[in-house]
Amino acid sequence: MMFDEKEPFIPGHEFIGKVTQVGSAVTKVTVGDHVGVGCYVDSCNSCDDCKEGEVQFCDGKVISILAAKTGKRVGGNPNTKTQGGYSVSHVVNETFAFKIPEGMDLTQVAPILCGGITMYDPLKHWGCLDGKKMTVGIVGIGGLGTMGLKLAKAMGHDVVAISTTDSKEAMAKEKGADFFVASKDPESIKACAGKCNLILNTISSNHDLNVYLPLLARDGVLCQLGLAMSPHPVMQMSLMRGRKSIAGSGVGSLPNHQEVIDFCAKHKIGSDV
Repeated sequence: MMFDEKEPFIPGHEFIGKVTQVGSAVTKVTVGDHVGVGCYVDSCNSCDDCKEGEVQFCDGKVISILAAKTGKRVGGNPNTKTQGGYSVSHVVNETFAFKIPEGMDLTQVAPILCGGITMYDPLKHWGCLDGKKMTVGIVGIGGLGTMGLKLAKAMGHDVVAISTTDSKEAMAKEKGADFFVASKDPESIKACAGKCNLILNTISSNHDLNVYLPLLARDGVLCQLGLAMSPHPVMQMSLMRGRKSIAGSGVGSLPNHQEVIDFCAKHKIGSDV
């Protein structure tokens, strides 16, 4: 796959390009198709996680699009690193390439292969595509959070945007939020207490998880996505009252990469760029 010089240049972890050559065994795409490559370009291809498409959990053998070309299915000099979206071209196994439907704005597609899949995967895993009406909370109204608001709303759910202050309320509601919680305001927390079946927490800085637990409904899940590196002390009683859970999620499975692209195409969802 190689960029046409007339195509928009999209830097970052993700790579968007036009297919210029395919091997004889390739069936997924053809020359001329636009495709995207997400955070990963190879994995061991033999563990249970890889066989089930969950390469993000491959034990230490998953290869990032910004890593050295050490994988069996990654083309090029193994002593050099790929450059992600800064590259002019990539050679990848078709397993790691995702077809972009006609008509999508390529400048808005690239972040879907990182922020979009990071939000879509836990939404799907915790039942947001199963047809039952839910209330979904999104903590942090940034790049990940705004994508989460759009996806959860398009899935048909009530959406609660959660931020430290009310300065992002108008933007959050423009992106799809039905409710807004200022997490530093106890009265704002109280107004939405017990509403959320699922909360996706995108905050990467050190913070207090206990602030968000009162927002969970019975059997609700607080899913960590933001990679805060310090341990979180948690009040057990807050979990026990309502059988609540704290969980985590990675970038997302290979099948779900194509799913989220197709979902965004269907619902006309794009990243804010």
